[in-house]
Amino acid sequence: MFDQLITTINSHANPTKALILQRFFKTGKGQYGEGDIFLGIIVPIQRKIAKQFYSSLTLYDVVTLLENPIHEHRLIALLILIEKYKRGDEVQKEAIFNMYIKHTQYINNWDLVDLSSPSIVGEYLKDKDYTTLYTFAKSPSLWKKRIAMLAPFVEIKTGKYDRALKIAELLVNDQHDLIQKAVGWMLREIGKRGGLTEEKIFLDKFGKTMPQTMLRYAIERFPEEIRKRYLNTKLSNF
Repeated sequence: MFDQLITTINSHANPTKALILQRFFKTGKGQYGEGDIFLGIIVPIQRKIAKQFYSSLTLYDVVTLLENPIHEHRLIALLILIEKYKRGDEVQKEAIFNMYIKHTQYINNWDLVDLSSPSIVGEYLKDKDYTTLYTFAKSPSLWKKRIAMLAPFVEIKTGKYDRALKIAELLVNDQHDLIQKAVGWMLREIGKRGGLTEEKIFLDKFGKTMPQTMLRYAIERFPEEIRKRYLNTKLSNF
């Protein structure tokens, strides 16, 4: 069945689309996705493949797929993990979480993180200790830091903001564009989903010193007058 999966994935390759994706996901030398390889398969097709094969694959099969250098293989592996997690019992969910944490070196582009971190890491840890995520937030790894920031999206959606805000504080001065955008995005979601007071308290404390990209993402949904106030306060600090 694993060989059939690989054949099915590869049959959808689109070289023209692959070139576009390699530019979009910054795969050039020195860029965040350096060396990543694409087949050019659109995400809806990848979701369809994952749903077709998830029930017939073992976790060992999924790990093998996740370790593949081709981007779509890794994304489909994560989609399969999400399907297995949704339907698993507590023992299976723990095994999937542990496997994910041990293989983060293969979850190495922003779409892979954003797709999987809330659905697996966030879901598993929503009623558990967050030590793993606080450790990830302090890691030199770009992708571990983004995993840490995206995982609490699950809690944000249910009106719980404290742990997301703690991770945002750990990352508030990060210099990488992808982390700045992730932090700003989660702050914006906090405000959007009932935590506007909490978001403003955070911005009043850190808005003057946080990177401008992070601030712009965070205040995107604010009325223009309030956006200008935060931006002007930021600029006056230089």
